[in-house]
Amino acid sequence: MTDASPLFRPVLETFPPYRPGKVPVPAPGQAEAYKLSSNESPYGPLPSVAEVIAEAGRGVNRYPDNGAEALTSALASRFGVPGEHVALGCGSVGVLKQIIEAVAGPGDEVLYAWRSFEAYPMLCDLAGVTSVRVPLAGEAHDLSAMAAAITPRTRAILVCNPNNPTGTVVTAAALTEFLDRVPGDCLVVLDEAYREYIRDRAVPDGIDLYRDRPNVAVLRTFSKAYGLAGLRVGFLVGHQPVAEAVRKTMLPFTVSSVGQAAAIASLAAEEELLERVEATVAERVRVRDALLADGWTVPPTEANFVWLRLDEDTTPFAEACESAGVAVRPFAGEGARVSIGTAQANDAFLAVAGEFPHRH
Repeated sequence: MTDASPLFRPVLETFPPYRPGKVPVPAPGQAEAYKLSSNESPYGPLPSVAEVIAEAGRGVNRYPDNGAEALTSALASRFGVPGEHVALGCGSVGVLKQIIEAVAGPGDEVLYAWRSFEAYPMLCDLAGVTSVRVPLAGEAHDLSAMAAAITPRTRAILVCNPNNPTGTVVTAAALTEFLDRVPGDCLVVLDEAYREYIRDRAVPDGIDLYRDRPNVAVLRTFSKAYGLAGLRVGFLVGHQPVAEAVRKTMLPFTVSSVGQAAAIASLAAEEELLERVEATVAERVRVRDALLADGWTVPPTEANFVWLRLDEDTTPFAEACESAGVAVRPFAGEGARVSIGTAQANDAFLAVAGEFPHRH
């Protein structure tokens, strides 16, 4: 026997593993805790979707359809795109991993705003790709600075719209001007995980933009508005060469048979599902208005969360929430992202925010 240990890639020492939103525990004397840390839908699947999930569970002894043909067809019909323009993956973050592996390698660059989705740096580092982070301006994408940061090594640009964790958006006019400045051989990925929550008419639908731009692809997910976070189904809409490349980098059988069936059923029940989205949007407005009235500075948000810039007070604020049985998502030294939940959960959060001694 030897004392030697297996060798691992040095990159693993440079960043912590992805940490999901914290699961709360009830405060003393409370019966319930509230998880507002992961941007999940507070609603379970609709009865019709739950029935499909239960039925699909009976067949999990068989591998899923690796090509997800039925779901691909349903998505193509829903968005009015060719089936060969659709690629599936394990949530939109899984599809993004496939994208990066398809377009970039060591020596290449992936450009994105920062702060944005915390998985971006991790995925780039694991792929051996150089991250180019362009600071936000007023909590929003600085597209002029991003365009100026493009180099011949830039293989992909990630635009999170609405941006996670700030909730801010990029308008159609600004995005179109930006896309016109991007070289045709550089892929622009519009990460639209929260698309269904947008009510600002100035914000474009990425699928409209991609149609006549071969270097634009759109990421969507069933995890948020559709309430299927536990089943991990995401998809890309892009031109055939992009979608084909992304399908090549998918781990076999990534999208489960239950996930495929639930996603199809959710598309069929979309009108009913979107009624729940309207309820979340109404709560979002109520929560932000209450925070503003209480002296907080909260950027306009088009997602299912609000962002509080707290700087050095971030950790104390998250601890205050935790003590009250409310889990939020802190980014130490920067701020806290707070998901919109049920009215009861939101009230619990607002009670903590109202008592917190510092205002930003």
